[in-house]
Amino acid sequence: MATWGERLAGVRGVMLDISGVLYDSGEGGGKPITGSVEAVARLQRSGLKVRFCTNESQKSRKHLVAELRRLGFDISEGEVTSPPPAACLILKKRGLRPHLLVHDEVRSEFAQIDTSNPNCVVIADAGDNFSYQNMNKAFQVLMGLENPVLISLGKGRYYKVTSGLMLDVGGYMKALEYACGVEAEVVGKPSPEFFQSALQEMGVEAHQAVMIGDDILFDVGGAQQCGMRALQVRTGKFRPSDEHHPKVKADGYVDNLSEAVDLLLQHVDK
Repeated sequence: MATWGERLAGVRGVMLDISGVLYDSGEGGGKPITGSVEAVARLQRSGLKVRFCTNESQKSRKHLVAELRRLGFDISEGEVTSPPPAACLILKKRGLRPHLLVHDEVRSEFAQIDTSNPNCVVIADAGDNFSYQNMNKAFQVLMGLENPVLISLGKGRYYKVTSGLMLDVGGYMKALEYACGVEAEVVGKPSPEFFQSALQEMGVEAHQAVMIGDDILFDVGGAQQCGMRALQVRTGKFRPSDEHHPKVKADGYVDNLSEAVDLLLQHVDK
């Protein structure tokens, strides 16, 4: 296996997943993962370009950043790439009027979008809004369209909060795909467009960037498909079996973000 110096050579930009890497969400705003607040601050002082890339779709960027700042992270909304704003751009560009199956906390992101007479469905991590009634309504909207369009803000299977693992939007997305005979358009990781947008915002090329995440498929695999390098942390949703995944192998595995930053700062300019 290549040395850390070889694996991290030429890195100029760092993408950080948020949930499971910076903090575990949950009651009271969640809690930071040990050492992550200091690790982010060290990265920000290092001269490396830093971008926070999340599939969070239960909170608006404003709410998420406020939550992170309360935990001690120095982060602004403009540093965060997340699915809702990207979805709004797609909707406006294509003249789509969505039926929204989303969490109440994220509806504000769609305030400028026309939702009358829907000609598509947007699904996100709706939490308790994933009732039979609400899923069936989304199903009925799609089945009533000649050319049904289903847009999903991510397709994660699960994520970790302080109380344990939680079912994510992917299972509900798959249910609508199956019932309606459609294929969802995914906005967020592992979509190549999502990573490319973040790279453009950082001003670096894919080969100059590294993704640090806790999801072997969507963080690591998605980044690698775009030509980036990717490290997986053993926090958040990480499972020991991830290190033996049949299709995706990270460029390195680290115990937490703090260790990843130690390695980056030790080797990135060597």
